[in-house]
Amino acid sequence: MFARFAILFLLFLVAAAPLAAQDDDPIRVDSAIVRLNVGVVDDRGRPITRLSASDFRVLEDGVPQEISRFEAAEAPFSVVMLLDMSGSTKTFRQNIKLSAARFLDALAPGDRLAVVEFYSKINMLNDFTTDRRRAAHSISVANGQGPTDLYKALDFALEQLGRENTRRKAIVVLTDGVDTSVQDEDRALIADLPDDEVPAAIDPNANATLNRTLEAADRQGVTIYPLALPTGDPARLADPTVRQIAMYAAARERLKIVAARTGGALNAINRLEEMGRLYAEVAADLRTLYTIEYSPSNLTRDGKWRAIKVEVTRPGLLPRTREGYFAK
Repeated sequence: MFARFAILFLLFLVAAAPLAAQDDDPIRVDSAIVRLNVGVVDDRGRPITRLSASDFRVLEDGVPQEISRFEAAEAPFSVVMLLDMSGSTKTFRQNIKLSAARFLDALAPGDRLAVVEFYSKINMLNDFTTDRRRAAHSISVANGQGPTDLYKALDFALEQLGRENTRRKAIVVLTDGVDTSVQDEDRALIADLPDDEVPAAIDPNANATLNRTLEAADRQGVTIYPLALPTGDPARLADPTVRQIAMYAAARERLKIVAARTGGALNAINRLEEMGRLYAEVAADLRTLYTIEYSPSNLTRDGKWRAIKVEVTRPGLLPRTREGYFAK
């Protein structure tokens, strides 16, 4: 009797094994979503904020794509405010804090804001919140000194935004763009070159640190707005070297690449008095963005560039969004 029971039990286990394996195996779905934040203006540069999904057409490498999700311009954002508190900003911290506070005033009530300071360290001063008093306090206590970890700070901000799920996402970063580690790489690259070869030696697009950050932003559809401080510009020196000029030009070009690749805009701060106005303009620009999602018809992940073009079907309107992404 016991032997028969044992045999039946073993047969049950053998029969159940494939079913258990099916339950334990992870289900892999090979899908991709491309998210675009799109601004639209008329021929006089005035933002247009009353469009619907039917007013847009999206093409990837010239092939029309089906829009799977659309959010109107009034939908709330999750925003990370990155404040450069490295040594180069020490002399005008008060200007930074007063100007950043203007950004809070221009946000919509439903926008969630996280404030992060960065220098040689990265500190989240407050997690995502709609509490403007809490964010204002974070701005007021921001402080630091030392080197600039710009790209680590951007990576950190992107990680935090990843927890905000399907909300619309943006980063506003105040910096001169001179990341200490990346500049050290540039310096090593041109160290042994004669002066006449230095200006063409640094390819800003080829930097691995930059490209890792851009790929992370692509995956979430995060729009990045750099506010470029004038600090570190060798043009302000009495006798700048060819190497100083080349390294600074590469750093500034990388900020332009970050803005263009993510659909944001680079705002150069030429005078500190402009800072508050530029913060307010960025906040206003967020209020004019639509968000469009689509599943690419070409799901081949070959690492190649996919060019994106957004068209508005109504005549006389001009859209702005990111240029594309690498299919990785």
